[in-house]
Parts: sequence; structure tokens; C-alpha cells
Amino acid sequence: MRKTFSKYGAPLAMASVLALALSACSGGSSSGGGGGGGGDASSNLDGRGPITYVQGKDNSNVVRPLVDKWNAAHPDQKVTFKEQSDSADQQHDDLVQHFQGKDTNYDVVDVDVIWTAEFAAKGWLQPLKDKLAFDTSAMLPATVKTATYSGTLYAAPQTSDGGLLYYRKDLVPNPPKTWDEMMSMCSIAKQNNIGCYAGQFQKYEGLTVNASEAINTFGGKIVDDSGKAAVNSSDAKTGLGKLVDAFKSGNIPAEAITYKEEDSRTAFQDGKLLFLRNWPYVYSIASKTDGSSKVADKFGIAPLPGKSGPGASSLGGHNVAMSVYSKNKATALDFMKFMTSQETETFYATQGSLAPVLSSLYSDQTLVQKLPYLPTLLTSIQNAVPRPVTPFYPAVTKAVEDNAYAALKGDKTVDQAVADMQSAIEAAK
Repeated sequence: MRKTFSKYGAPLAMASVLALALSACSGGSSSGGGGGGGGDASSNLDGRGPITYVQGKDNSNVVRPLVDKWNAAHPDQKVTFKEQSDSADQQHDDLVQHFQGKDTNYDVVDVDVIWTAEFAAKGWLQPLKDKLAFDTSAMLPATVKTATYSGTLYAAPQTSDGGLLYYRKDLVPNPPKTWDEMMSMCSIAKQNNIGCYAGQFQKYEGLTVNASEAINTFGGKIVDDSGKAAVNSSDAKTGLGKLVDAFKSGNIPAEAITYKEEDSRTAFQDGKLLFLRNWPYVYSIASKTDGSSKVADKFGIAPLPGKSGPGASSLGGHNVAMSVYSKNKATALDFMKFMTSQETETFYATQGSLAPVLSSLYSDQTLVQKLPYLPTLLTSIQNAVPRPVTPFYPAVTKAVEDNAYAALKGDKTVDQAVADMQSAIEAAK
């Protein structure tokens, strides 16, 4: 089970047990799949034999049963599970180190959705085309985009995630559909002596998520489709300005400037907030897992409120990818198909509380009965926008979080913050 709260910290999958899973970035060069890295994307396409699967700490014991199942059916193509630490930065650094070393033992790797462009651009990921083509027709289109770079599929969507609005249904029977409607309900919070709204506003990846959602919801963009900086626009200023105004008015309580995912969950769960933007993992903890929850039977879930309807969630999730250095790529491809099959995706959802990537599962009534937030989550994912797709993501996210934080703190005007964000993204390398 994976969950991420570090500097690349928006949770990327639902979970009832928390674990870390993300990180940073590095370089390489040469001729492989996508432009650098040194691997040969045309070699070992028919290779079969033992492979290694690399993923972050399996705290909920989702990976091991799947690997055991595969190995029982494929005794000559056994998979060894290399479990990384539960530290975000360590996971990413581990992948970078082994890719740079052209390690043939890192056959299939779990990658965060924000890593696909970076790793593909460096030539470390095998293009999934021609003999290694991967069928994504049954998958949510938004998840397929996260696995695609420069028009080529470099990974297979494995799990997804989207932001949700948690609200006190005992105080607000009908959730707000727009941001302005939600702000108008903050008087209810004041009457009950609680905070109105919070998300994740500490200076880390979670702030990039929240700032991006505000900017995208009101029509702005961080980067354009070609990856160039596009944030210095009136729409982007309007979006970021909504968060800044909410801090100024107190509709977002001052202490929320320190919130990461868990801080905000705890505040909502302790009855201190009327509205909370967070990921689906909160549902199971606040309603069942944590006996200390003061809102277990008092909260509902809804899509994030937007400009005139559902807002634009930042899209989370993980993809499974093949290393260009693998010697057994045919086996690697079959294992990737196994790890994204309908049976496996159902197992992710029921056993690991991970959001499936297959469209059909969101209308599976048996699954919805177990996970009642699925239809709402589907709306979130369908309206989601990936975080900036760029090989220089670490520098881009730093530009977003640094300047958004300065604006929320009142150290910069919104106009100056957005202009500086644009300049920093243009300089990103």
C-alpha cells in the first residue's frame, strides 16, 4: 500500500494505513527509449525469465500476495519483489541510482505519475509500443495521460487518485458545488466556533497540488501542452487569489499554513473544520479505522467545488513501468498486464483501498457497496488535471510551492507571486 506525504507529498493512492512513497530527480544520457539514459529499447524484446519488481514499502501486504500468485503460475519466470523504504526521497533516489547504473535487475518499477515524463525523457523507461504494445482502452483516459510522454506510452496505469471534499453533513446537509458557494457557507463554521476550510498549505508538494487545483479550476495552467511555462495569466491569478483571499478573511484558518495531509485530516476528524480538501484515504480512517474520530457518522464526501461545477483535482496515482535495461522484457510486459488486470485492480481496491484505473469498476455495485466514495471519486478523476508534465518537475514544483506559499503568507502579492512563478519555471532545468 502506498501513500505519500513528503516533499513530493500529495497522497497518490487511497489507504487506510499510511505509508510514504515519493521523491526527487536526477540525470543521465544516451540512446534508449526516450532520449538519454543509455538503454537499448530495441533489445531483449523476446526475453523471458526471472525478473525483479521494485516498489515502495508494502505496508498493507498488497504486493506480496500478488507476487506469490504470479510465481505459482510462472515457475520459470519468477518475480522477486524488491521492497524499497517508506521514505519518499529514498525511493526516488534509489530508482535514479539504479537507472544511472544501468542495472539489469530493476526490470519492472513502480513510478509516481509525476515521474513518468522525467524518467521517459532520460531514456530509462521502455516505450510500450509495437511488440511491447499495452492495451489501455479499458482504463480511465486521465490515468493513461499520466503514463504518456511526448505522444508515447511509457508506463501502464496501475492505481489512481483524486482530491475530494469532506464536509460536515450534520451542519451542511447539501455540499457546495462551487468555491464561492462554499465560502458563503463559512458563516456556519463561525456559528459553530470551528474553522471553515482547509487543504494542504505547508511549503511542500501538497501545496503544489492545492495551488494547481485552484489555478486549473479557474481556467489557468502551470505549463502548456508542450511543457512551457504558462502560469502568468489572469485565470491563474484568479485561482491563486481565491486561496489568498480565504486566508485573509479567515475562511481558511491561519494554522492551515502548516498543514500537510495528516495535519488537515486530524483537524477535520477532531471536529475543527467544516470543509476539508484531502484524498480518499481519509474516508476509511475518519469513518472506521481511527476510533478517536469525532465525526465518524457526521461527514459526507463530494467533488471539489469549482468555478461553476466540479473543480479540477490534481491527479494522483502510480504507474508500473519497464526498464530499458531489463533482459526479460516479454516477461516484464506480461507481469505488467497481470498487475493491472481486472482481478488485480479489484484486489487493490478491496484489500489496499487503492483507486482502480479501470472504468468499469467504478460502477461495480459490489465494490461501490464496500467503497461508497467510488462514484464521487470517479467524478474527481474525470475532472482531474495532471500536475505539470515536464522532465524538470522538481524545479517546476519548487517554483509553484515557493511562490504560492509567499502569496498565502502575504509576503508577495498574487500578481508578483504568479510572475515570479512564471520566471522560475522558465528557468527550470
